[in-house]
Amino acid sequence: MEQDRPAMIWLRKKRVLLPVLITFIAVLFLSSHWMTWIYPIYYKNEIRKHAEYYEVDPFLVASIIRVETNYKPGKESKRGALGLMQLMPDTANWAMEMAKLPAITLDRVKHEADANIQLGTWYIQKLHQEMDGNPVAAIAAYNAGPGNVRSWLRKGLWDGSYDNVKDIPIGETRHYVQRVVYYYDQYRDVYDSF
Repeated sequence: MEQDRPAMIWLRKKRVLLPVLITFIAVLFLSSHWMTWIYPIYYKNEIRKHAEYYEVDPFLVASIIRVETNYKPGKESKRGALGLMQLMPDTANWAMEMAKLPAITLDRVKHEADANIQLGTWYIQKLHQEMDGNPVAAIAAYNAGPGNVRSWLRKGLWDGSYDNVKDIPIGETRHYVQRVVYYYDQYRDVYDSF
């Protein structure tokens, strides 16, 4: 009988721990906010402000940032792309001039989230217009450049749809579009609103 006591205590602990564990897991998965731990969005205020101003879907901006730098500011790529949204210096200079943003400098684009998001969001809006409102083509153009994407569309190499993303001639761009669309879909599913 004495030997059965530790076994009984152990069984009682198991009976208590198992329901507690099941309850914890149920609460975690039934809660609508647990997925935000896996798919966080940083710089929400900046993204929201500039996305609203330039009439760009904020989830698209967040998705591009996630793919480009995973929200790490101050990054410079091997090719020289700057900041959260990885803008090439020539593109950034052109965008600053076209958007009439004289207060923004390349140094700010690289180091300041707000300036980088403002310029990157303006550029997404411009690409969206250039691609006749096709968001998938705009995402491809963000990575490969609008000239390349227009050429692919004109030559019939790619029809600009996500269904035929496999036809994008550059593997890096094909993968880029798939990743941005993946995060866009996840963000739309996880977050009720921006």
